[in-house]
Amino acid sequence: MALAKLDVVVLDCPDPRALAGFYASVLGGTVEADQEDGEWVDLKVPGGPALAFQRAPGYVAPKWPAPQESQQFHLDLRVADLAVAEKGVLELGARPLDVEDRERTFRVYADPAGHPFCLCAC
Repeated sequence: MALAKLDVVVLDCPDPRALAGFYASVLGGTVEADQEDGEWVDLKVPGGPALAFQRAPGYVAPKWPAPQESQQFHLDLRVADLAVAEKGVLELGARPLDVEDRERTFRVYADPAGHPFCLCAC
């Protein structure tokens, strides 16, 4: 028997509203800010766990790839068409990290705050 249920994945970032908007454009869903100060913003994702974004003063983006440093975590986002999804995330402000091998079923990007994520046609 499970002791808990995954409720939300929280990402530290310098601008919670902006990063929630980026992921809302990628995943769909509804951005909800509980506080006026924008310190915490939720993204309610249809059919999946919510994402939340919290302001982190002094935030430093993970480095990828960097075997000597932790990437902390990354999101795998399933897509139907890698080329279409890639074009879309780049237009939204993502930065390519590992996209040279066009034969693989995944490509790696950084979101506008520097968190790595993969588009996967798996």
